[in-house]
Amino acid sequence: MSTLSIRTAACAAAVAGAVLVPLLPAQAHAAGSVHLHKIYYDSPGTDDRSTRSLNAEYVQIKNSTSRGVNLRGWTLTDASRHKYTFGTFTLGAGKTVTVRTGRGKDSASTKYQNRRAYVWNNDRDTATLRKSSGSRVDTCSYNSTRYDYKNC
Repeated sequence: MSTLSIRTAACAAAVAGAVLVPLLPAQAHAAGSVHLHKIYYDSPGTDDRSTRSLNAEYVQIKNSTSRGVNLRGWTLTDASRHKYTFGTFTLGAGKTVTVRTGRGKDSASTKYQNRRAYVWNNDRDTATLRKSSGSRVDTCSYNSTRYDYKNC
């Protein structure tokens, strides 16, 4: 095989690998955990600070345990230390809660930060979930403008 053929084959393999990497599944979490599930950091359309736009920016937290978990006092923060603190709230077994940036009425499946400005950067940021004691439960980072969300 000539040097040119080897280089061509190596380049083709590198390109194929780069194309396939985004198709790999997101990091798996151990069964029986409360963890960050998804960050939708770039809401669709123009960032106009409307309630609709702010609420399209959110983080989902999943409870994959077989019991409800009391999240009272738990916090969700970004790299700039914007903080959302859960009030009295139990995340049911196998359930997911969505924490939206904007305003709305809290429910069992959706919480609102009641902010009038965006929290999650459109290019890179890190979400951190902590217990009321301050111990870190999970983190999830992204570094891309190519996508609007990150599965954690």
